[in-house]
Amino acid sequence: MANAPRRGAAVREREDDVEYDAPRPRRSRAGAGGRWWVGVGRAVLWAFLIVVIFNGIWFPLRGGLALPASDPEPEVTETSAFPETSAAAFALRFADAYLDTEDVESRRSALAAFVPEGEATALDAPAGSLAGENLAVTAVDVKDDNNALVVIRADVNGEPMSLEVPVYADGDSLVISGSPALLAAPDRASLPERAAFDTDPAAADQLREVLVGFFGAYAQQPDHLDRYLEPGATIVPLPANSLEFSELSDPVVPSRTSTGDDDVREVAVTVDWVLPAPEGERTGTLTQGYLVTVVNSGNEWHVRDIQGAPHSFGG
Repeated sequence: MANAPRRGAAVREREDDVEYDAPRPRRSRAGAGGRWWVGVGRAVLWAFLIVVIFNGIWFPLRGGLALPASDPEPEVTETSAFPETSAAAFALRFADAYLDTEDVESRRSALAAFVPEGEATALDAPAGSLAGENLAVTAVDVKDDNNALVVIRADVNGEPMSLEVPVYADGDSLVISGSPALLAAPDRASLPERAAFDTDPAAADQLREVLVGFFGAYAQQPDHLDRYLEPGATIVPLPANSLEFSELSDPVVPSRTSTGDDDVREVAVTVDWVLPAPEGERTGTLTQGYLVTVVNSGNEWHVRDIQGAPHSFGG
């Protein structure tokens, strides 16, 4: 029994040894148990989503800004396949026959070449009822690829009128497709007032002598024409003995051109020409309006071009 206390003491010593040798419990650290990796994963996921959303917005926008603006599609002008030129000539020949009723049978035979078979009699007119002169095509009103109205101006029975002729085209083949229609001729146009502009009297005085010499050479002395022309300019003279220079009106010289170049002017003049006449008969005169382009070379004017004046009446 004496050994019991000693055994108990030994047991307590082992228990104490066990208590002191066991590791002490540790306080858990932040991120322990895998939470730190979850946070990193969330951050990566958000960064990925932001990049995807940004690129989804920016790339289409950048592409739209980078691409050059496309050129507008050119307007396509629709052109008709209707043969206007040949139809105009065809209708003019028809109108010449249609407006001649002197011989009814001859007229009907002539019209048969222009209309469908059997339709010539539909265009009959009393003998001597129509007479046409001075026929000219003034317009071709195209309706579609196969149909048009050819407008012909004519003096019908001594009065100005219009004849509208319907023409059908099938490729190169033509036919009058119906009865023509006589209409009133267009009214005569009224000229507007001429625009006022400042003139250059000093230049007009200098040019008068130059233009008198130029028109004289233009009609009668072509060998001297180059003397009045700008270097490099070419003007073909009038045929020999066709006209003879008589008189020149005062040149109308604008103070400056539309381009502001004072060395180039367009001068309006009226010229009286003497007409050739058979021997023993009185010679007549012919008045005509010209627009002459002149160039100042520094100390002398030269002619560059000559054409008809567009508006010589009324001033």
